[in-house]
Amino acid sequence: MHTLRIDLGDRGYPIHIGQGLLGRRELLADHVVRRAMLVTDERVAPLHLERALAGFGNTPVSHVVLPEGEANKNLEILERIYAALLSEGFDRGGTLVALGGGVVGDMAGFAAASYQRGVDFVQLPTTLLAQVDSSVGGKTGVNHPLGKNMIGAFHQPVAVIADTDTLDTLADRELRAGLAEVIKYGLIVDATFLEWLERHLDDLLAREPAALAHAIRRSCEIKAMIVEEDEREHGRRALLNLGHTFGHAIEAAMGYGAWLHGEAVAAGTVMALDLSVRTGLAGEALRDRATRLLERAGLPVAPPPALAPETFLDYMRRDKKVADGALRFVLVDGAGSARVTADVAPELLTATLERFHTAALPAGAERPL
Repeated sequence: MHTLRIDLGDRGYPIHIGQGLLGRRELLADHVVRRAMLVTDERVAPLHLERALAGFGNTPVSHVVLPEGEANKNLEILERIYAALLSEGFDRGGTLVALGGGVVGDMAGFAAASYQRGVDFVQLPTTLLAQVDSSVGGKTGVNHPLGKNMIGAFHQPVAVIADTDTLDTLADRELRAGLAEVIKYGLIVDATFLEWLERHLDDLLAREPAALAHAIRRSCEIKAMIVEEDEREHGRRALLNLGHTFGHAIEAAMGYGAWLHGEAVAAGTVMALDLSVRTGLAGEALRDRATRLLERAGLPVAPPPALAPETFLDYMRRDKKVADGALRFVLVDGAGSARVTADVAPELLTATLERFHTAALPAGAERPL
C-alpha cells in the first residue's frame, strides 16, 4: 500500500492506494466511528459490496443501491440518498461512504455536503477514472439537462481508499475512459510522465498491476499538488479541466451516458490541442503525438459528427468555467505545460469546431454513440 496525504489544513486527508484494501477495518477505523451509510450502484454492488461492508467491523452500517450510469446522476436519484439518511435517523455524527465510480462518488459527496449542512464522507473508488481523478479534490455534484455538474459543492472527503483489485472487474471501455484523465496529467504538468505513458500504455491496457499502481499514484500526486495550491479552483486548479469544456458539451448534447466522461474528455483534449496550435501556443507535433496516444488507448479523438459548431457553442456557453460571459479554455504550451485563458479569437475557435465537424473518422478509431 502507498499512502499520500493531501494537505489542506484541518480538511487534509490520506489517499491510500494498493491491492486488497477493501475490507481492511484499520483503514476506516479513524474515519467511521459511530455509524455509516454506504452508497453504491447496481453494477458495483454485486461485485464489491460484501467485501466493503466487512471493513466496518462492528460499526453499524447500512447501504443504499442506486441505478448506475451518468444518466442517473441527477436530483431525482440524489433524493434516494437523502430519504435513506432521514428514514434511518442519521445525524451529523454519521459518515457517508461512496463505493463506486465517479457518478457514485460525486452524488454521495454532494449528499454529504448538503445533508444537515455537511457530514463526513469517505471515497472507495472502484474505477480507474475515479481513482485517478474524481475521488480526489472535493468536487461533488449532479448534472442538469442543460449542463454537466452544474449543481454541486466543494466538500472534501476524510479519506480516499483506492483498492486497485477493483479494476480487475472493470469493463475495458471504462478502463480506457480512465486513461484519458491519466494522459491529461502528463500533458498539463509532467512531460516525463507523458513519456512513461507512451512506453507503458500496453501494460496499462493489459492491467499490469505495477504499471497501474504507478499511473494511479503519479496521477494522485499531481492532483493533490494542484488542489493544495488552489482548492476552490480560483486559479491553477482549472488546468485539470483540459478537454473538459469541449467534453462536457459532448456529454450534455449527446445525452448523459451515451459517451463516457473519459471518452468525451479524450475528444475534447484533441480539440483543445488543436485550438492551442491555432493560437500559436503549441506545435502540431504535440497535438499529433497526443492524438496517437489517445488512439492507442482506444479512445475517440473527435466529437460525434452530428454535433454542429453552433450546438457546441450553445452548450459551452453554459459551462461553469465561463466568466463574465467569456469562454475560458485550458490550452497547452508544450508537453507538461498548460494555461487557462479567455484570450481566444472567435474565428480560431470556429475553425477548430468546423474542422472536427467535417473531419472523417480516423482509420481504426471508434466513436461510441
